[in-house]
Amino acid sequence: MKTYSASAYAKINLSLDILGKLPNGYHSVEMVMQQIPLSDEVTVSVEKGNEIFLSCSNPSVPTDHSNTAYKAARLFLDETELSAKIRIHIEKNIPVAAGMAGGSTDGAAVLKLLNQAFDNPLSEEKILKLCLNIGADVPFCYLGGCALSRGIGEILTPVSSLKNAYIVIGKPQLDVSTKWVYQNFKLENVTKHPDTSSVISAISNGDLALLKNSSANVLESVTEKEYPVISDYKKLLNDNGAVFSMMSGSGPTVFGIFDNKTMSEVAYDEISKLTNDSYLLRI
Repeated sequence: MKTYSASAYAKINLSLDILGKLPNGYHSVEMVMQQIPLSDEVTVSVEKGNEIFLSCSNPSVPTDHSNTAYKAARLFLDETELSAKIRIHIEKNIPVAAGMAGGSTDGAAVLKLLNQAFDNPLSEEKILKLCLNIGADVPFCYLGGCALSRGIGEILTPVSSLKNAYIVIGKPQLDVSTKWVYQNFKLENVTKHPDTSSVISAISNGDLALLKNSSANVLESVTEKEYPVISDYKKLLNDNGAVFSMMSGSGPTVFGIFDNKTMSEVAYDEISKLTNDSYLLRI
């Protein structure tokens, strides 16, 4: 039996815009996603057979065919026409249903590890197509870094990563369905759209003031309205020195960007009093 392991990193959205709805029902997006140093640990073991087993340290995570990691393994075997007994274990550190691509990044890691285990039968182009079949965020999670994402999330353009900043993250003690958020999104309710080109320029130049002024997440018009605690978390981070704060993805996770280590530590201490899902990261 061969065993392979990898870190599966979370993401935050430094901006998120929705341009409209496509004929197929999906939304056309334009967003900037940033990989962050918070990760699940994914282990894949391969031996002779034809079964997929999945386990997870978090008992709230499903371990059947509905799990993204399980789907990734099934798609890999179908695409390569290989047969194997695959055991997947996820040591879960990324909050669940948080808007941080926790499920998507596990699926991306499984594809990466299985391709490694079988001596790379699939090109990166084919793997990215499989990623998109699993979920819109999975291609980004596979590539990592920082990227402009367009279309339904499949058109990725690498951009400069955010550097020399502290990120404080807090997830309120509630779960939010991404599907529900998109179903309830109404373009006419958005009061501020991000200036995506300025967001990219701000990240490249390390200009956090410009990032604050040009960034926005239009899905806050749905999730924050339904769950006012998101506004409370944002205010807490801003009151404790964040250059700005915003919801990530469809929520409910909130993050604050800091340029001062001491202030970020104070903010982390404060938000940790409200939730166990709190993190202080250096990027």
